[in-house]
Amino acid sequence: QVQLVESGGGLVQAGGSLRLSCAASGHTFSNYAMGWFRQAPGKEREFVAGISGSGYSTYYADSVKGRFTISRDNAKNTVYLQMNSVKPEDTAVYYCAAGPWRTILAADGDYWGQGTQVTVSS
Repeated sequence: QVQLVESGGGLVQAGGSLRLSCAASGHTFSNYAMGWFRQAPGKEREFVAGISGSGYSTYYADSVKGRFTISRDNAKNTVYLQMNSVKPEDTAVYYCAAGPWRTILAADGDYWGQGTQVTVSS
């Protein structure tokens, strides 16, 4: 059973930075691509960023490109989302997901964490 636990969410002012973490257990971490997704109140879940199992390939939604960076540490079974220059529209519950690279690129995942709230004040 794959388990994913997000952390690092909170309240941040617009223009500030935040780093989210997602710790994985129950599987060989490097075998899975990882993705970050978010869901704002009243909106559908949207893809934010993805990273391949090796970490060599990354992919971003246009809305966060140049501001957010996804990375992973396979030795620590952890994936990160560095969020810089945050905007009020980044406010959402952020989820990490694990799955094959093609699944993450299709904006989906096989396994999901419980989410962490990010609130950006203006």
